[in-house]
Amino acid sequence: MSKTSQQNTTTDVSGVSVIHTQAHSSGLQQVPQLVPVSPGGGGKAVPPSKQGKKNSFVDRNSDEYRQRRERNNMAVKKSRLKSKQKAQDTLQRVNQLKEENERLEAKIKLLTKELSVLKDLFLEHAHNFADNVQPVGTETTATNPENSGQ
Repeated sequence: MSKTSQQNTTTDVSGVSVIHTQAHSSGLQQVPQLVPVSPGGGGKAVPPSKQGKKNSFVDRNSDEYRQRRERNNMAVKKSRLKSKQKAQDTLQRVNQLKEENERLEAKIKLLTKELSVLKDLFLEHAHNFADNVQPVGTETTATNPENSGQ
């Protein structure tokens, strides 16, 4: 059940190669595939932001260059200040949360102690109450001896 196939490749001038495949039971199929036209075939991809720019000499004394540098310096300064402010805000928030956590842990300890004291009081009161109350069945037999004979 294995298929035997043959492949023939032709390359267009635009860098698109077409692979012609002939399978055992079918005719020719064309599958377009992008292939670089250069013989090396490799190289780095150029990002779209730098494709249109030329590698020309930049005059560092020109007004345009100085304006771009000044704008860039302002943007860098603004970015660094923003980053520093964000770090300070984060540190302040961490300290607030630590204080709140300590306060809540102290409250948990206090409430746990209070619960323990109240539980002990309740159990002591319930025990004393149970000792003072006589069962209902024994009380009726002692007061009514006539009913016990029937």
